[in-house]
Amino acid sequence: MRRLLGWKKLCVLLISLMLMAGCSSEESGGTSEKENSGKSASGKDQELVIAVNENFISMDPHNTGDTNSNSVQTAMLEGLLGSDEEGQIIPQLAEEYSVSDDALEYTFKLRQGVTFHDGEPFNAEAVKTSFERIMKDESLRLNSRGFNLITSIDVMDEFQIKVTLKEPYAGMLTRFVSSKILSPKLINDSSSDIGKTPVGTGPFKFVEWVQGDHLTVERFDDYWNKADRVKKITYKPVPENGSRVAMLKTGEAHVIYPAPVQNLKELESNSDVEIHKIPSTIARYVSINTMKEPYDDVRIRQAINYAVNKEAFISVVNSGYGLPLDSIIPNKTQFYAKQETYDHNIEKAKELMKEAGFEDGFNAEIWGNTNSDTLKGMQFIQQQLKEIGITVEIKSMEEGTLSDEIYGAQTPEEAKVQMWYVSWSAYPSDTTNATKPLFSSSSFPPDGANTAYYKNDDVDKWITEVNQTADPDKQAEIYNNIQSTIYKDAPWIFLGVDEILAGSRSNVEGVFISPTGGINVTDANLK
Repeated sequence: MRRLLGWKKLCVLLISLMLMAGCSSEESGGTSEKENSGKSASGKDQELVIAVNENFISMDPHNTGDTNSNSVQTAMLEGLLGSDEEGQIIPQLAEEYSVSDDALEYTFKLRQGVTFHDGEPFNAEAVKTSFERIMKDESLRLNSRGFNLITSIDVMDEFQIKVTLKEPYAGMLTRFVSSKILSPKLINDSSSDIGKTPVGTGPFKFVEWVQGDHLTVERFDDYWNKADRVKKITYKPVPENGSRVAMLKTGEAHVIYPAPVQNLKELESNSDVEIHKIPSTIARYVSINTMKEPYDDVRIRQAINYAVNKEAFISVVNSGYGLPLDSIIPNKTQFYAKQETYDHNIEKAKELMKEAGFEDGFNAEIWGNTNSDTLKGMQFIQQQLKEIGITVEIKSMEEGTLSDEIYGAQTPEEAKVQMWYVSWSAYPSDTTNATKPLFSSSSFPPDGANTAYYKNDDVDKWITEVNQTADPDKQAEIYNNIQSTIYKDAPWIFLGVDEILAGSRSNVEGVFISPTGGINVTDANLK
């Protein structure tokens, strides 16, 4: 009896101690649940927050034109091929691939044991369903980037597929990187939801998207490549530079992209923060509508280029990080050829303005999105062009609105844009994507990103020719012609090539920024 009573007393004592411990942790003396989040040794209960500079436009991987949307998609969706930290092509959902000698047939041996987030099996039929969606819908951006050249998709067995083109296309391997594979059930039953709620095979699956506030994904525990990853990732669009920096310093964000150059010293002095500097393939430019007066005169476009000091742009806008854009493609892109640059020369610019009949200048507009760096860049252009009598009005728009304004025009005549401050990133291995969408007359909006409405018959012929040859020497010769001709025609203000700057908390691992500016979170974790 006494022993039983002793056990009762001991139990009461233990319960009391547990209750006291529970009470103390909820009051100021303990560590709150919020303070503890993200600090466990494994990724089981962690959340990673990534703050980026612009809103996301669409989660449809077959119709994406912006890097931030593509970055989020990459967490959830995969292609037959992927890319590594250097931007080089690597196998992903395809374990092996081969290309025929005539560059017309692409054969893929697919990875087995892979499932989509909705439980559908990944196999050759699933790949065919995704590819046929792109082939049959001309409104999708990827349609005109190689998929309109496909003549057949042959399912050779459950895990082997062959794609045949009607003519060689030099950038097709890269297209198999960007053409993420979607669940066939989603395509067949809910195609209208693809841009809002995608379903793929990636390491994370879609949870929710609150426009303008956040997009959340969570770990897919049946992912084919097992590893310890964070449970959840929340992406937040934060256009204002100071706000992103503050979030990183306080730990409200674990990764910010880009890291504002004006805040680098402040961030580098913080022991909890790491700064990452990555050479990029991101071209920074202003497209000039070559079909709108007075920009239809090459002398005006050249005068604008001479008026803008590219070295000052790098120094003032990018705080010294980056290089002048001395061709139509960045120097880390295959087949790059340096051109004779438009060095800062106000007298030359004024002379050209006078020859074109605009000695006293004219009024102009420049469009751009709302993030801080874009506004700073547009203000720089405004100040520079004032020196030759061009009075520039800045029109800043939210990313989605800007995209609608740019790509909503059905004909060049309907286009209202005069100048657009923007950037373009292409894979280092894909010169096609760095040229055709931007300079071919077949790529006028909404079919492509030739927002300069640039048309040159020789360039159109060369772009077609270079994509139909597999000979690298011939490709190099043609690309040299393309670059020199376009650079002289000056459909852009050629500004600079970014050096990518990103910031992360020191406990972040497994996240990297590619040369294209994409954020890879496949193995994201917190120490």
